Amino acid sequence: MNAIECKGLTKMFGRVKALDQLSCTIEENKLTGLIGRNGAGKTTLLKIIAGYLRETSGEINVFSQPPFNNLTVSANVIFVHDQMNLPTALTLEEILAAAGSFYPNWNHGLATRLFDYFSFQPLQYYHGLSKGMKSTFNMILGLSARCPLTLFDEPTTGMDTAVRKDFYRALLKDYMDHPRTILLSSHYLDEIEDLLEEILVLKEGKQLLHTTIDELQEWAAAVQGKAAFVQEWSKNKQIIFSEKVGMDQMYTVVKNDFSDKERQLAREAGIDLLPVSTSDLCVYLTSSSIGGIDDVFDKNVDDSGD
Repeated sequence: MNAIECKGLTKMFGRVKALDQLSCTIEENKLTGLIGRNGAGKTTLLKIIAGYLRETSGEINVFSQPPFNNLTVSANVIFVHDQMNLPTALTLEEILAAAGSFYPNWNHGLATRLFDYFSFQPLQYYHGLSKGMKSTFNMILGLSARCPLTLFDEPTTGMDTAVRKDFYRALLKDYMDHPRTILLSSHYLDEIEDLLEEILVLKEGKQLLHTTIDELQEWAAAVQGKAAFVQEWSKNKQIIFSEKVGMDQMYTVVKNDFSDKERQLAREAGIDLLPVSTSDLCVYLTSSSIGGIDDVFDKNVDDSGD
């Protein structure tokens, strides 16, 4: 069964198109990473899924129902983000108690153990917490709610490295014990890669890539060697990223669809075939140009201002 189905989903903010004819499907009980640069549409998509925003056009169903202004969807979804509006008059302990009355699958034992582990005080107030501690408290809410659909939008904002590692481990352990659909948006793909089953990459409001993490790890490869050889060898390939290295070397990332014969020819030409990390690949895929930041310093560009 599919937890989320989007068909031609578009969201406009004035003349700005945050989502552009997005079509994707998220299966139930999968842990999926939502990846994209700032402005790619990640937060907008999550807000529409959670029912916070209404789409401009297209169609979206969450557990087979439109999510906007839908109490059934709201009761089965928790959206964790760094702008959560929690009651200022309640202490942290009281917020946890209130959450237990709203979420049917709420596990107060887990919430209490995480609360103690991260050294919160029962009489503290949410508005008095640091940015990192707010994110940690939000994480406790997201995990303990055990909603059928859990949305994490950059949940580790402000957390230090040790707390991020604890969060990822807690997320994985609880997900394995209590499977549900989790969509995790993050800038730290290298940190969450081992958690994920699938990855959805957005670029300019569109789906760029949706695949399993195993397939992503083999999706591309890098070729490196003398520039002339690399350019000739990769001219019929899908080039994702390319840069010159030193005086006469070139590093080019291409779609990994090599035949055995091509691999042999590359070796004979002195070209190295190298793996590409998933985090680097996503950076290359979502870049606005094949050369990345180096294109800004292209010597062929006239800087005279004339």
